Amino acid sequence: MTTEQKVIVVTGAGGGMGKAIIEEQLKQGNLVVGLDLSVTTLSGLTHEALQCFEVNVLQEERVNDICQQVFEKYGRIDGLVNALGIAQAATPIEQVTMDEWNRLMDVNVKSLFITAKAVVPFMKKQQKGSIITIASISAVRPRPGLQAYIASKGAAESFTRGLAIELAPNQIRVNTIHPGPADTQMLGQFAAQGADVEQTKQSVFVQSVPLGRLVKPSDIAGAVSYLLSDAASMVTGTTLHVDGGRGL
Repeated sequence: MTTEQKVIVVTGAGGGMGKAIIEEQLKQGNLVVGLDLSVTTLSGLTHEALQCFEVNVLQEERVNDICQQVFEKYGRIDGLVNALGIAQAATPIEQVTMDEWNRLMDVNVKSLFITAKAVVPFMKKQQKGSIITIASISAVRPRPGLQAYIASKGAAESFTRGLAIELAPNQIRVNTIHPGPADTQMLGQFAAQGADVEQTKQSVFVQSVPLGRLVKPSDIAGAVSYLLSDAASMVTGTTLHVDGGRGL
């Protein structure tokens, strides 16, 4: 690797946003490590600078082992992008089970703790790093029936801000991105059970965006690139809305 290359770890690598983030980072010449339960969507993305691991990021020991391997191989970990997340079908609170609540909190919040805890020791050695949480504009502009999801994304943003002030003395920047309704497979999962997914996308989600279209994964990838870059060297503890005005 060259001195200009950065080593970026991306969770949720197999999702629409994760893949777009990885593609953009590879275009910029960085080395990327993708983590997800399945990375089959990346099978066509063959690149010598990309290494993928099929892993449950809730398995702390496994995540720690992978980060150790990455550091031993490259001598650094410059960025962590947590693009992992799951949706909640619009459901009245009295119908939400504890298992559903716990799963949302595990995947959308606990995973952030596990992955950050794994990379921070290496970033502290470097006295430099960037951690990015992909949360959701729903944390500040909620929709009915998504109370558990919204709570998980609010916790994700708060956790990120807490890390930002803690890690600032080590020159580790920690920021949140709030996407608006995004044109990914996950968007349809927010529809109520039995609802017409495509109709819901148009009548509910597109109509809620003042700029008039869904967020593209590439929009998020561009925001991630900025926050990982040296151009954002004085940006930490912030929440960047990439939502087409949905949060207004």
